Amino acid sequence: MLFLLAHDRPPPRKPAPPAAVTPSLQLVLDNLSVPAFVKTPTFQIVAWNRAAVAVLGDYAAVPERDRNLLRRVFQPGSEEKVHHVEDVRRTCLASFRVDIARAGPSDEATALIDELMETSPDFRRLWDEGELRSHGGFQKRLVRPDVGEIVLESSVFYVEGNEGLSMFVFSPANEASARAVAQLVQRSGT
Repeated sequence: MLFLLAHDRPPPRKPAPPAAVTPSLQLVLDNLSVPAFVKTPTFQIVAWNRAAVAVLGDYAAVPERDRNLLRRVFQPGSEEKVHHVEDVRRTCLASFRVDIARAGPSDEATALIDELMETSPDFRRLWDEGELRSHGGFQKRLVRPDVGEIVLESSVFYVEGNEGLSMFVFSPANEASARAVAQLVQRSGT
């Protein structure tokens, strides 16, 4: 902001180098007993832990292109799978805007925006609203037939030294959810 006031123009932007998950970052994920994953500014999931596989799904079994949170939440039919889909879409998109602004322009972000503008009327509507919001905390509710409802509280941490990566950690919000997560992780045996 000060730069803009002093010079009446923004500083030149340099695109961030591609995000890489270091072995030490993967070790942090692997040592968490609750679901967690790492994402890029374009909401591409690039690393996850055993608990994430057991509770949220096996990202390795999904084609890399489909590991994108925005694609998932704006895809046709997500209304049936995502609790409070309008709030989730609004929050994701507002946070995405902040993340791509921080990271600087990229061909990947532009292509994703263009794709979703073409394929999703809801994306277009929310994009036009221009809302900005950092990730903050939110609740995620899941229902698994074998363990019932799971309520998770999210925390988001920016990864120091690797511009653009952020880690989402999902902590059980109550004892029943903690037991359900533990059961799912134990059953997965991965």
